[in-house]
Amino acid sequence: QVQLVESGGGLVQAGGSLRLSCVASTSIFSSNTMNWYRQAPGKQRELVASVTNGGTTTYEDSVKDRFTISRDNAKNTVYLQMSKLKPDDTAIYYCRGYNGRILVGSWGQGTQVTVSS
Repeated sequence: QVQLVESGGGLVQAGGSLRLSCVASTSIFSSNTMNWYRQAPGKQRELVASVTNGGTTTYEDSVKDRFTISRDNAKNTVYLQMSKLKPDDTAIYYCRGYNGRILVGSWGQGTQVTVSS
């Protein structure tokens, strides 16, 4: 049973933009905070951005003013609009649900973002 499906990654030049999408099953999406994570080669997975069910957003410092997270509750979809991309943004991007105590669902396949200099 597929619970989280990320898409929208690709190869882009520095300074470019991409929009990632994550479709979640209702059990994961409904009423939960949705998070975007990324994992670069040789590095630990890190939390990039979060959006609560009510629309409150938070961002990791390095992506503030460049990334925007949003959600469409009717479509069970969370988005990550990325602009002014840098080579350091190169990573596999994943989404997960968070119920305030634990992550919900399982890691999906992620979507690869590669930013060339």
